[in-house]
Amino acid sequence: MKKDMNLTMLTDFYEITMANGYFQTGMADDIAYFDMFFRRVPDGGGFAVMAGLEQVIDYLKNLTFTEQDIEYLRSKGIFCEEFLDYLRNFKFACDVWAVPEGTPIFPHEPIITVRGPVMQAQFVETMILLTINHQSLIATKANRIVRAAKGRPIMEFGTRRAHGADAAIYGARAAYIGGCAGTACAIADRDHGISALGTMAHSWVQMYPDEYSAFRKYAEIYPDNCVLLVDTYNVLKSGVPAAIRVFKEMKPAKMGIRIDSGDIAYLTKKARKMLDDAGLQDCKITISNSLDEYIIRDVLQEGACIDSFGVGERLITAKSEPVFGGVYKLAALETNGKMVPKIKISENVEKITNPGFKKLYRLYDKDTNKALGDVITLADESVPEGDGYEIFDPNAVWKRKKLKNFYAKNLRVQIFDHGECVYNSPDIDEIKAYAAEQIHTLWEETLRFENPQTYYVDLSQKLWDMKHKLLEEHNSIR
Repeated sequence: MKKDMNLTMLTDFYEITMANGYFQTGMADDIAYFDMFFRRVPDGGGFAVMAGLEQVIDYLKNLTFTEQDIEYLRSKGIFCEEFLDYLRNFKFACDVWAVPEGTPIFPHEPIITVRGPVMQAQFVETMILLTINHQSLIATKANRIVRAAKGRPIMEFGTRRAHGADAAIYGARAAYIGGCAGTACAIADRDHGISALGTMAHSWVQMYPDEYSAFRKYAEIYPDNCVLLVDTYNVLKSGVPAAIRVFKEMKPAKMGIRIDSGDIAYLTKKARKMLDDAGLQDCKITISNSLDEYIIRDVLQEGACIDSFGVGERLITAKSEPVFGGVYKLAALETNGKMVPKIKISENVEKITNPGFKKLYRLYDKDTNKALGDVITLADESVPEGDGYEIFDPNAVWKRKKLKNFYAKNLRVQIFDHGECVYNSPDIDEIKAYAAEQIHTLWEETLRFENPQTYYVDLSQKLWDMKHKLLEEHNSIR
């Protein structure tokens, strides 16, 4: 997806039918507030990583209906001409607030809020969800894998297994935000500045009479970065010995081997000894082949000698749980200049929404700068800093945590003001560094892969009271 590509019509058809309905009933300019949030962290993790905001901004900047779009809609025979004329002169005019990319996020938090004419604020739902859901999913998965590697670089190798071209490109971007060192995707390097990495395929080795010939030719062409794939035939009997011979003859400035199959722990320990015995202690070992955070964690615990990993299909598709369940729900309307909160009620408690126009605060310990919990407030509230402020466990409101010596940070920033972008997106390296810094503020218990400690996301008393008043009013109607 290019920055200037017009994706206005990449939407669910009902967004257009609702827009036409709002137009014909005189509601088009009624002011509405919509929140994007998600309900559950993928893989049972303790947190997710916000990603995709830059692409949402690009989309909103380029919202315009072409004559081709108008003709398509006219051909459906269900839209009035006045509505089509409105679309022809459409200009995005909403306010948008969002959590910056790279921020750890938690269920039910309003990570994006759109305020503006209901016809517009409703219409942008599909692309906001598509973009944030995909990139946040991949960034979250990538960070799990990066943490499993304990400081060893992770290279994103999933382009050929991604679900389409955009999924490959923006998956690489999201994986980088999540902590990956680089990508195999060349266009992600060209367009997003993510280092493209790669060596050779097995076919390179097969093109030559033997591994030695293939490796020597590669070393001649790339003497400054020579990483050889040693598992085409037999890792320990022919691959590693041929690589050692070439390294000792050619003396490349940077040398390494890659193993793409077999018993990782066993092969890397044996290969490491062979390299060290040959005086090649500086030679690095890279592993690939259907890896994920659990395999990486396990082989390292078994003593595998690995310097870096290439992770493909299980990262780029988030194979273990390939859906990020973000939703986009109405939170309030403005009537005669007054905000009227709205709530969605369900017999499934998880699906009951938080009403009103809100802020999102993160509370940090002043001594350690560790995150203590988040509080969702109404927009006219702030969190008093100091001692004695109480927050509640989201799954058991009787469990209270009394905070002392803390400070509060409003996590969201304004992105659009009446349709004008007022936010400068950081470059990709800044986002990646910010993500690492913010994840470091989380407690180890929250970072666990299995059964992480539940992070506190509380509602302010004022928001809690508003929510329960609406619930009681609904019950009285029933």
